[in-house]
Amino acid sequence: MKYKRMPIEAESPEELGYGTIECNLAESSVSDTNFKDLKFNIKDIPLCYGDHKGLPALRELLAADYNMKPEHIILVPGAAAGLFIVSTALLNKQSQLLVERPNYATNIETPRLLECEINFIDLHFEEQYQLDLYKLSTMAKSKPTLISITTPHNPTGSALSEEELLEVIELARKHNSYLLVDETYRDLSFNTPPPLAASLSDRVISVSSVSKAYGLPGIRMGWIACKNKRLLELFLAAKEQIFICNSLLDEHVALHYLQNKSKFFTPILKHIKKNFATLEKQMSQSKNLEWVKPKGGVVCYPRIIPKINYNQFYETLYKEHKTLVGAGHWFETDKKYMRIGFGWPTNDQLKQGLANIETTINGLKK
Repeated sequence: MKYKRMPIEAESPEELGYGTIECNLAESSVSDTNFKDLKFNIKDIPLCYGDHKGLPALRELLAADYNMKPEHIILVPGAAAGLFIVSTALLNKQSQLLVERPNYATNIETPRLLECEINFIDLHFEEQYQLDLYKLSTMAKSKPTLISITTPHNPTGSALSEEELLEVIELARKHNSYLLVDETYRDLSFNTPPPLAASLSDRVISVSSVSKAYGLPGIRMGWIACKNKRLLELFLAAKEQIFICNSLLDEHVALHYLQNKSKFFTPILKHIKKNFATLEKQMSQSKNLEWVKPKGGVVCYPRIIPKINYNQFYETLYKEHKTLVGAGHWFETDKKYMRIGFGWPTNDQLKQGLANIETTINGLKK
């Protein structure tokens, strides 16, 4: 496989150096959780090979929450690993993929490496970034091996209703396709989310993690949920060849967090609500940006109204104002679009970062 680095990774805050950024609006997650705040004792955890499917207690907890069975869940080192496993297990040069765009880069780049046929379901600003179900139904007539969607969506924040999700699942069933649903932001839905997609059909594969919603990207813990026994065996074989098992430390930390979820997650939701109100107010007043209000997650995907030098905009914003956003080219769209993350920064950092965006655009207007 001819691997190449993705811009979203090469230009990420951790690569540029967090010390060079004062207003970090590039993150697609909530702020990081400090281990000390978990008050968790790791001294009695055996450092052995773990259950290849993942810690049974954690799979049982997730299964109960999802109305599934523990055997329907495989724990993996983060959602990115889950997406990689699904793509490499199901796609090859003879396969066809239908995938949303813009998208989290891994959902597109890994299939590209596999040289499968890719057809994009493009989401448009003018259509509120909503998935065009009629277009999808037309494209699905080619009987793709895999249909790949994300809800709530990264980077736009759009989301499917339960009715819409069921329609996509029926399309996959009708055309004998599998449906991959990246549900990493499910717990950050602004309204009651639909049931986990994988709980609704054995044609569906759901992927999620503790990174985006809970601020635990450092423990690398995610999962694949699926009712299809043959697929689960395939995914487990892939996991065993790549990882064998997960880090028991990571699994136990995730279990502890989710067992005490209300305690840790409530302050996160409060912070997001406050920051979203700040963002909403600024966007309603802006003469330089227009947006589609997100329905979930901690990101939005506005666009710049005036015609300016977009390369200069990103360079000035970062170098002079020490503010970073997710540039449009991270997601294969025009650079007039940008992803703004409102879950990671403090409220003051968000306010200053939004002000810096306005100042930078004003300075570049002709």
